[in-house]
Amino acid sequence: MQKPILPKGTRDFNSEDLYKRNYIINIIRDNFSKFGFNPIETPSFERSETLLGKYGQEGERLIFKILKSGDFLKGVDGKDFEYSNLAPKIVDKALRYDLTVPFARYVVQNQNNINIPFKRYQIQNVWRADRPQKGRYREFLQCDADVIGSKSIIQEIDFICLFDSVFTDLNLEGCKIKINSRKLLVAICEINDCLDKFGILTNQLDKLDKTDINVVKNNLIENGFDKKIIDSLFEVIELSKNFNENLDEIKLYFKSSKIGLEAISDIQYIFSYFSKNKLIKSNLVFDIGLARGIDYYTGVIFEVLPPKTISLGSIAGGGRYDNLTEIFGLKNMSGIGISFGLDRLFLVIDELKLFPTTSYNSVKVLILNFGVSFSYDLIEIANFLRSNKVNAEFYPDPISVKKQLNYANKNDIPYVIFYGDEEKEKNCFNLKDMKTGKQEIFDSEKLLKILGKN
Repeated sequence: MQKPILPKGTRDFNSEDLYKRNYIINIIRDNFSKFGFNPIETPSFERSETLLGKYGQEGERLIFKILKSGDFLKGVDGKDFEYSNLAPKIVDKALRYDLTVPFARYVVQNQNNINIPFKRYQIQNVWRADRPQKGRYREFLQCDADVIGSKSIIQEIDFICLFDSVFTDLNLEGCKIKINSRKLLVAICEINDCLDKFGILTNQLDKLDKTDINVVKNNLIENGFDKKIIDSLFEVIELSKNFNENLDEIKLYFKSSKIGLEAISDIQYIFSYFSKNKLIKSNLVFDIGLARGIDYYTGVIFEVLPPKTISLGSIAGGGRYDNLTEIFGLKNMSGIGISFGLDRLFLVIDELKLFPTTSYNSVKVLILNFGVSFSYDLIEIANFLRSNKVNAEFYPDPISVKKQLNYANKNDIPYVIFYGDEEKEKNCFNLKDMKTGKQEIFDSEKLLKILGKN
């Protein structure tokens, strides 16, 4: 006998889970629409060359690759059985790792049919061959919004407002929106003459929220970074956490780098706006240690942490990318986007008990079954109620009334209808409120009024 077991990193969702997830999704979707984004969808898998080479070494190894159909080993000889040689010959598709690269492919493929700047949102599953743990799964839902075709820094400000608007509607207070610019990380490597180690730097900095700082420092040393460079790097990271007070010192650090001073100017512009306009309830924090370990980011980047009381990683993130569509042949198309991690948001909202107290069953009323002679009546009554926008079901088997009432209670169905010989003869309905236990006789018109308003 086969044991029923899920693949690691995947989950089943019961009705209550889905009602709660949809509560979050609907709020995110409504905010995406409010900010001018429209929906698109892309396939769950792409051609492997579309995805590979876009996410850096860490991301690359997490992509689920799909074997070619049929005899995928055809034409492979013994020399090819080393993975680096074998993979390109037996794989031609892969499950999407995120929604941004497929979006860039979509933009280039549909460039003659879209208006620039192009704003879209996507709410779809992605897959990563990661090690499953709390808040981290191999199949999960991302909620993305992107705008492509504008370099304006106003977009960065608008996305910060979008983050905050979603958290406000979710009653989620005390979130920390961290921002940085990848240009500053390039500038650090430029200043210290180690541009060839940029990928190593971002990869290690991206581990700061998950790994002890000394481990990260030692890893950088092992990868050829001088200790003096590391010390000065972490000094400026510490300075950045109080941007306004330490601005002059931060500028002094980057004085020899044009790209670094450009990035500081961008960050200053963003902070200046939010200093003058107290529009957001979230905490906006500058952190040069923020790296976002995905290769396509080139400018301002975001990462959102939950309130301090919650021990969990980031619940949202994003950033600007200038060259992503260029990979597919379309130049000068800067984009910026953000993504909400639904699963972590769910954990945070659940832990803080912020889900609305409501019944997680859509059924308003259950029609009790009093025997085979009432079978057609049950269907007719149910369809009459449904046609009048009352969610209704009937109990399919004529078991004891006590068991039928128990079914209603267990499923949080607020009303039941007794419809037996007497009710059929008088053409009326005996309605019981399962919360109060009160029963009343109604005609069809009054029944609809009672069920429709409650």
